[in-house]
Amino acid sequence: MAKALEYNATLAERIDLTDALTIFRIKPDQDPVRPWFVPGQYCVIGANNAEKPELGSVRRSMSIASAPEDEGPIEFYIRWVAKPESENPLTHLLWKIKAGDRLYMRPVAAGVFTVKDTIGLDDPRLRVMVAAGTGSAPFLSMLRSEIRKNPNVDLSKWVLLHGASYPDDLGYRDELAQMVERNKLKYWGTVSRPKEAPHWKGDTGRVESFFDGGRLDDLEKRCGLGGGDFNPKNVVIYICGLTGTITGTITPLFDRGFVPDFKRIREALGVPADIKDSVFYEQYDTEPVINVKDPAVVEPLKARMQAGLAKLS
Repeated sequence: MAKALEYNATLAERIDLTDALTIFRIKPDQDPVRPWFVPGQYCVIGANNAEKPELGSVRRSMSIASAPEDEGPIEFYIRWVAKPESENPLTHLLWKIKAGDRLYMRPVAAGVFTVKDTIGLDDPRLRVMVAAGTGSAPFLSMLRSEIRKNPNVDLSKWVLLHGASYPDDLGYRDELAQMVERNKLKYWGTVSRPKEAPHWKGDTGRVESFFDGGRLDDLEKRCGLGGGDFNPKNVVIYICGLTGTITGTITPLFDRGFVPDFKRIREALGVPADIKDSVFYEQYDTEPVINVKDPAVVEPLKARMQAGLAKLS
């Protein structure tokens, strides 16, 4: 049983977007000296199970949705886990608390899923961010930070693709629409269950389907690129979502020569050491999202990767 946590933060506000999607704004007892994190990083929040103390406490890493420059509470965008793997899931505890209740938040951020730690702040390429569900949180932090530093910033080199089951699950749509209007952000939301949302007029399908076949050609045009220009010379990809989202995004991109930031995948696909990574994703599991041990899986993908790299040379 995990040791009981000493609470050091207060839930300042919660905004329930749906029954299963909530924005939590948490105020630590000791306000950290700002900026105390880099957009794209995460920190740990936790709670004790008061109803079943024998289960102890639970902590989980959560991406920060706030901008580092923001004053006030720290924001997290969290989904209630319907089928938890643990008998003591954090979200089931969080959904029972209200504004003013206490909880734990480690006031230290971690992670290298940042522009600074991947391509560098001065990289001129188009930044395509692929988010499934609450995977939009780190990208929201990045965009908000740009605007906090300069409200009139040009976000035309930023592209956010956000997928969810239903339109109401596409959190922050109003805020993102303002960025589109005022700052030239390229943003497209897509829903995977359009039959249950007949009034939805936007894109349909899972977010990774933007990269399927002819749809990638369409995305290329939307991004203002010429035919065949959606490649690592002009574009870098960031992905935050479940394994299926990551695999479904990177696989078709092999044909364009995009290289994932994962050593074992690079090696399995025969990527030369001098070629830089161009796809980055947040993953807490250390296992590759592709079964690199199975030749039946690897060999066709290796051929596609080599052909994609050859087109770039």
